[in-house]
Amino acid sequence: MIRDTFARPLRNLRLSVTDRCNLRCAYCMPEEEYAWLPRADILTFEELARLVDVFAGLGVDKVRFTGGEPLLRKDLPSLVKMIAAEPRIRDLAITTNGILLAQEAQALRDAGIQRVTVSLDTLKSDRFRALTRRDAYQQVIEGIEAVSRMGWPGLKLDTVVMRGVNDDEIADLIEFARRMGAELRFIEYMDVGGATRWSMEQVVSRADILERLRERYGRIEAIVEESSAPADRFRLPDGLTFGIISSTTAPFCQTCDRSRLTADGQWLLCLYATIGMDLRKYLRDGTLNNDLAGLIRSAWQGRRDRGAEERLLLKDRQPLIQIGELRAKPHLEMHTRGG
Repeated sequence: MIRDTFARPLRNLRLSVTDRCNLRCAYCMPEEEYAWLPRADILTFEELARLVDVFAGLGVDKVRFTGGEPLLRKDLPSLVKMIAAEPRIRDLAITTNGILLAQEAQALRDAGIQRVTVSLDTLKSDRFRALTRRDAYQQVIEGIEAVSRMGWPGLKLDTVVMRGVNDDEIADLIEFARRMGAELRFIEYMDVGGATRWSMEQVVSRADILERLRERYGRIEAIVEESSAPADRFRLPDGLTFGIISSTTAPFCQTCDRSRLTADGQWLLCLYATIGMDLRKYLRDGTLNNDLAGLIRSAWQGRRDRGAEERLLLKDRQPLIQIGELRAKPHLEMHTRGG
């Protein structure tokens, strides 16, 4: 297994299969006009599977399908089957906004998806419409319910908590997750990608979330476990578990084993990275797998990225990227790099 300059292994690949999305969440896609990736540049299923094979040879054993919204990629279960056939990949997961999940859930499970994460920031339909600028709340709930009814283990719900926006729903979301048999993960609002209106005042920290939940539930126990997963996990007095991803106020860069591949083949070593390695170019230039592996190995071994920790040290912390730069460089968008 190869390691970077901080001894972090290359194990976890987030695979964006499209930059298109059927929502317009304000913290991810702040405008209605976008510079979409050219369709000719989007990697084919065969190219994606080939790259996963190369990454697997270097130690990657976890793959998560992302987007944009991954279920917008036509015939996605076929790609899942191709990658599920790679025996070195032990964990196949998907993150979705849930809109198309009810109709796709069985096909995804049959193809080899082991775990599903659904983004859900509110339980109020009017608030959902304001946050996403789309009227699709009911489809999302139906998608979550479909997975729950299937008894599909490993269902997670991700909530980006924003002060004055949805922080009054923390306990309600916990109870909804309980009913669905899911584990809820609260995510601190991050200053990355399309979060051009981000401010520190809007961040509800891990400490704030825990304090509010203690007021409702009483003592909360931290779960001690060895894991490179981004969430710190906790247990309520009745045994219900939940997680908090505190990327903004308590970064976990020192254990980060994740990298990201955009739908057009840009390999990013950090969520905060502004440039990546163009693996599509090497694929289409006829570069052999061994040579591809060498390029990837060299880049990872030189990796020094600690983007969230560096952002934490800034005295006057502002949004990472402004609208003008996003329009000029679509790879900086969160919906392009897969969050």
